[in-house]
Amino acid sequence: MSDIIRLLPDSVANQIAAGEVIQRPASLIKELVENAIDAEAKEVHVLVTDAGKTCVQVIDDGKGMSETDARMAFERHATSKIRVAADLFNLHTMGFRGEALASIAAVAEVELKTRMADEDLGTRLVIAGSKVQSQESIACAKGSSFSVKNLFYNVPARRKFLKSNATELSNIMAEFERIVLVHPDLAFTLHSNGTEVFNLMTSSLRQRILAVFGKRLDQQLLPVEVDTSLIRIMGFVSKPEFAHKKGNHQFFFVNGRYMRHPYFHKAVMEAYEQLIPAGEQVSYFLYFEVDPANIDVNIHPTKAEIKFENEQSIWQILAAAVKESLGKFNAIPSIDFDMSDMPDDLPVFNPANRQAAPPKVHVNPHYNPFEGQDNEYRRQSADEQWEKLYQGLHLSGETVRPPVEDVFAEVSQTPKQEDKGILLEVKERASSLMQYKGRYILTSVKSGLMLIDQHRAHVRVLFEQYMNQVKQEKSASQGLLFPEIVQLAPSEAAMLESILSDLSAVGFELTSLGGGSYAINGVPGGIEGLNPVELVHSMVNTALEKGSDVKEEVQQTIALTLAQAAAIVYGQVLTAEEMTDLVDRLFALSTPAYTPDGHPVIATISDDEIGSMFK
Repeated sequence: MSDIIRLLPDSVANQIAAGEVIQRPASLIKELVENAIDAEAKEVHVLVTDAGKTCVQVIDDGKGMSETDARMAFERHATSKIRVAADLFNLHTMGFRGEALASIAAVAEVELKTRMADEDLGTRLVIAGSKVQSQESIACAKGSSFSVKNLFYNVPARRKFLKSNATELSNIMAEFERIVLVHPDLAFTLHSNGTEVFNLMTSSLRQRILAVFGKRLDQQLLPVEVDTSLIRIMGFVSKPEFAHKKGNHQFFFVNGRYMRHPYFHKAVMEAYEQLIPAGEQVSYFLYFEVDPANIDVNIHPTKAEIKFENEQSIWQILAAAVKESLGKFNAIPSIDFDMSDMPDDLPVFNPANRQAAPPKVHVNPHYNPFEGQDNEYRRQSADEQWEKLYQGLHLSGETVRPPVEDVFAEVSQTPKQEDKGILLEVKERASSLMQYKGRYILTSVKSGLMLIDQHRAHVRVLFEQYMNQVKQEKSASQGLLFPEIVQLAPSEAAMLESILSDLSAVGFELTSLGGGSYAINGVPGGIEGLNPVELVHSMVNTALEKGSDVKEEVQQTIALTLAQAAAIVYGQVLTAEEMTDLVDRLFALSTPAYTPDGHPVIATISDDEIGSMFK
């Protein structure tokens, strides 16, 4: 039997490694910019074309490389950061494994220009598919300039999985933000297709956060700082009143490196317990400094996850630090007993005088509420006045009920299979509807009692309405008397540009003012009373979270956000006509049982279940 195990060629091995390290154009930004920082650069410039699919260029003014080092840098596991295994637990640099450049060169065309400060000439190196195309001496600026073209050109199966330019650019900016937030002492720029997106000068940490996410964050941030023998934590958390369901910025950094850590996220959120509504989130920018020997950054290919030796102790320190910040800056409601605010005439308790006089009630026995009214009206008997209230309620001894049409007898759309049972049930519902605690609409059906969530029912109805308007592009827009101004962060502005046509189809009229500012001149009809600025922020952040790159998905995101914002709120009292109209419109849909995001709209309590309650 012949042997079947073979060593992989270096080119194939590098492509496999690239699958872990280089997942999309944003991965290029991360690896190349981190290398620039390790090279002690003071300025880093990032330029992308077609969201990095065509070209990514990173230019720095760091130390540069010699001719030999420039060639060795593209070999697998060639690194200047570590020498022995023990160095893995004493890391002070961003990169260390020596896989990034080898992985990039395996799946792209790379050109490197680099020169050290004490050298007269630099080196130009061209590599494609792990093969060196050329190497020569050239005149160039001090530092390094990496140009990566045609990512995944030789792995078409990987390239076809890249998302739209809007989504990939959003990922690039997210990766760029994670790096610049931890290095406010360095200057960064980011250009996309020749347009400047970020231009960040050296600044303080707070100023860097505001430069990235907008000055509107300034009034939200509370400083956090604690220093123990185990860990030092500093940064900012947002005030409870600025909590939202989406669009919050949540960042953890450890020793200058971004990390994801759900366990520590729970510690932060526990500090806000009873301060924010359930399901809402807050922004935070928290920086950890720990002994490198107490963490392991080598557990994830992209180094995004980090293992801590004393996670439980750090959890307690973090939660206590956030709680202290909220209390110190009066973010937690408290009762103030400052006596200087008390009125001067406040009576003081005297133990010697224990009896207090009861209050006296003054009544005017001569007051006549009907004095001055028409004498004929006063002569009418009270019985005659009350009888008018009951006129029309009794006819031939029977109570007349307001007619309510059976809205389920004629359903225009053909229901889906999972909703046929519901439609059959409601065909024989009672002729009246009742609202329960401003939340549910109750009605009797053949099998028992049906409950309809009024908010979710209205979301379901409005979603279909907005989707039809988007597809037909016939939505009515209502102009604003005074245009509202919405200020977006660069990443939000890039996403808004990609969904602008869909917003226009719904009824929004937006005009760019430059610098991430947009004027809202018109909004869709039927959403009166809603804040258009918050609505635009919500739709943009939803699109960012979902990474929608298909037009249909973007349209659904916009329609659902609008429907949830404009739907009937819980606690709103509905008239009989409003309840009937809502139920009519709900069951005229083909899928009335669930909201677009999968939440149930209808529940039924059977007669047997009701009967069992009385046994």
